Parts: sequence; structure tokens; C-alpha cells
Amino acid sequence: MTYTPIVAAGDAIGLPVDRVGLHLLHAFANGSGPTARSNVIQGLKQTYSQNEIDRQTSAAAVRAVVEALDWLRHAGLIAPDPDQSAEFFIISRLGQQVVAASDGLALIQAARRIDVDLHPRIADRVRSQFLLGEYEFAAMREVEIRVRELAGASDSEIGVKLMRSAFGPTGPLTDASLDGGERDAVSSLFAGAIGVFKNPSSHRQVTYSDPTVASEVILLGDLLLRMLDTTAARLSKK
Repeated sequence: MTYTPIVAAGDAIGLPVDRVGLHLLHAFANGSGPTARSNVIQGLKQTYSQNEIDRQTSAAAVRAVVEALDWLRHAGLIAPDPDQSAEFFIISRLGQQVVAASDGLALIQAARRIDVDLHPRIADRVRSQFLLGEYEFAAMREVEIRVRELAGASDSEIGVKLMRSAFGPTGPLTDASLDGGERDAVSSLFAGAIGVFKNPSSHRQVTYSDPTVASEVILLGDLLLRMLDTTAARLSKK
């Protein structure tokens, strides 16, 4: 008789630790595996022995699963069960989101992209929205707000038109020390970013389902806000 382990020895050894971790996470979510560290390990040892897996392979597979359990914990996908001893764990809210995602690994990797020192204007709200699966591009709205503040523009001035006005040839945010090509490039950078990633969601309901794209847009917004900090410092010296 062949017994089914929570993860096959060959998969545990041959797959990267994150893939093994996600395999375990789905097994925990489906109720097909124990939710205590020692039970997972002992269950694997027993099942591998029952399937006559040699001792060296079994030991290597168990070590790989231990690594995957630690990866799940450090990634925030499992957490201690508050109603049990420290050996027991539950699937975290982020872990549940990863289980439900069509590509859980992409979601984890995208979250890592923005696990940096984001600009203070977007750090808390944008990161929390992202981790909750809300991929609306609030970072670009903050860029628009900051441009309007620095340019002294009215609330009616929005989007690409605002960017072109603020960074145009005689715009209040234009850096006259740059040559003409660079000034045009800065204007196009801000106008393009707002036009592509902020304006569509202002005019209609837009669903951004790709967490990788969303994380990259957050980082683009972070860059633009830091450029605006430099602009603000330049303007303050006038």
C-alpha cells in the first residue's frame, strides 16, 4: 500500500523552498495536513518510512519541509494559534489571501517589492491597501495632489493637463537649469505616469488584478514623489 504524504519526498527536495511552502500552505488550507510543527514532521517521517523511502532521502525531504515551514512563518503566511501551544499555527490573513490568489507566489513576490522605505506620503496607506488586495493606484493620486500643491494649481486642474502645465516650458515646477530635452522628458514622465496609471481609474472602474504591476506602479509613484521633494527643495531656495 502507498501512503500519501503532505508533500512527496522528491518534491520537497527538488522544488525551491517557496514552492514547497505554498504546497504546504494549500494543504493546511484544505485540511489535509496537521497544523502543528511537530505533527507535520513526525507525520512525514512515518509516511516516508511506510512508503519505504530510504533514510537519506527521507532525512533530506524532512529538512526541506522544515525550511519551508520557517519560510511560511517569516513570510507572514502562518502565525501561532492563540488557542493552542506554540507548536500549533493558523493561516494568517495574508496566507488566506495567497491561498485564494490565482498565483500566490506572484502576490508574495510583489509584496516583497514594496517592503522598502516608501515615501512618507504613501508608505502606510498604500502598503496596507496592497496587502489587503486593493490594487487601486492611490500612489499616483498622491503624486497628482503633491504636484497641485507645489504648483499652486486649483482643484479643477487635474491629470495630464495639470502635469503639462506644471512642468511646461514656463511651468512653476520646471527646472530652468535643465536643457530643453530634459525639461520635456520630465514633463512627459509625469504626464505619462498620470495618464496611464491614474487617469483611467478616475474616469471609469478599472480592475488591476496583477499584483506585480501594482507593486511596480507603487514604486514608480514613490520615485515621482521623491523627485517632487527635490523640486520642493529647489523652489524653497528661490
